[in-house]
Amino acid sequence: MTTGFALFDSALGTCGVAWRGAGIVAVQLPESSPETTRERLTATVRTLDDDAHEHEPPGEVASVVEAMRRHVAGALDDLRWVQLDFEGVSDFDTSVYELTRAITPGNVRTYGDVAAELGSPGAAQAVGQALGRNPIPLVVPCHRVLAADGGIGGFSAGGGTVTKRELLALEHAPGFDDPVLF
Repeated sequence: MTTGFALFDSALGTCGVAWRGAGIVAVQLPESSPETTRERLTATVRTLDDDAHEHEPPGEVASVVEAMRRHVAGALDDLRWVQLDFEGVSDFDTSVYELTRAITPGNVRTYGDVAAELGSPGAAQAVGQALGRNPIPLVVPCHRVLAADGGIGGFSAGGGTVTKRELLALEHAPGFDDPVLF
């Protein structure tokens, strides 16, 4: 089954998406330039399929792209309806991603909360590592998972923690959309 990928413009900048028959396999948030975004997405996709090629998204994927565009423009969508393909992803990572998908826009959890919900309360660090490997940011909203002290934690997707803060503010997460006086 051939993997395809495409870049698309959004309110955040140039993003990318990759897919194969079973669903979305990767989302690339904006890097410093569209070329860098393409390079990072291509590198990710080539690990899945050496024959992957860039082309226009088919109908279902085009609908996902449009939903992601609307989301980052402020028309929030939990994107839980998006079909994902986790082939080759470990069972633990898949369970973390599926649980994280249940966190709705405007809500946050901690790495420890996610670990506890998985039945592994001591696995907060493992949850953080799994989210650091998340190939489908935004659709698997790893940006909604924070450090235990409410700190931002990490964000390995394009734009790093700056993008994570932007997404949390966009979604009106408590503490991220309040005006700052000082």
